Amino acid sequence: MADPTDKNKEDELAGTEQPFVQHLMELRDRLLYCIYGLAVAGVLLAIWPGPSGLIDLIAVPIRAHMPHDAKLIAIGVFSPFFVPLKVLLMTAVLLALPWLMYQCWMFVAPGLYSHEKRFALPLIIFGSLLAYAGIAFVQFFVLDKMFGFIQRFTPAAVAATPDIASYVEAILSLYIAFGVAFQVPIVVMLLVRFDMVTIEKLRSFRGYFIVVAFVVAAVLTPPDVVSQLALAIPMCLLYEVGIVGARYFTKYSKAPEESADSAQS
Repeated sequence: MADPTDKNKEDELAGTEQPFVQHLMELRDRLLYCIYGLAVAGVLLAIWPGPSGLIDLIAVPIRAHMPHDAKLIAIGVFSPFFVPLKVLLMTAVLLALPWLMYQCWMFVAPGLYSHEKRFALPLIIFGSLLAYAGIAFVQFFVLDKMFGFIQRFTPAAVAATPDIASYVEAILSLYIAFGVAFQVPIVVMLLVRFDMVTIEKLRSFRGYFIVVAFVVAAVLTPPDVVSQLALAIPMCLLYEVGIVGARYFTKYSKAPEESADSAQS
């Protein structure tokens, strides 16, 4: 006689198949929701603190190491307009990130098994928090130390008055680099969860990862020691966090049949 639990497992996704056109319509709706979320975030930021307020905020780290009356300059003709707009859009994406990730989740959730849903949503939330942590780390620690280090090498005859466009481009690259690099625990846990590597292998690879982290930091950050160390060291620490979290994450996210097989063995 057939086990009724097997039938339930087989029928878990029954009826969820959708034609290709319906998938496209669902994708269109989710993209529209993302655009609406970005628009709302952009309007709120335009009202407060406004583009000028955002520029003042991101300029705090470098202005702390400039003469008291010095200001960033705008070389380009259209820089006073486009640079604040670029910063506004970037901040809107960050503000709406949970909403954007939720829309991605809602698009893929119908095709996931219950045990996959159980670990996918926490990963999305954890990944968003790690991205915020990486960007906050850049804004409130890395930039201050980096500019302090650079200013010590500025000759007295040179007036350090950076262009706002090049400054924004530089810190944007740092935001992206740290936001992505802080996803190391997510990558480690997924590699273990899908049996691509074991925890023991990750531990034995620890020394090689330290070298990889410093190489990645040298490529992604400006050519100064402070920002390179500020990226490489957290990556190594997050690698250890990923190894610790992988053991619990793998156990928590197992399918029912995988848990039963483990218990029998």
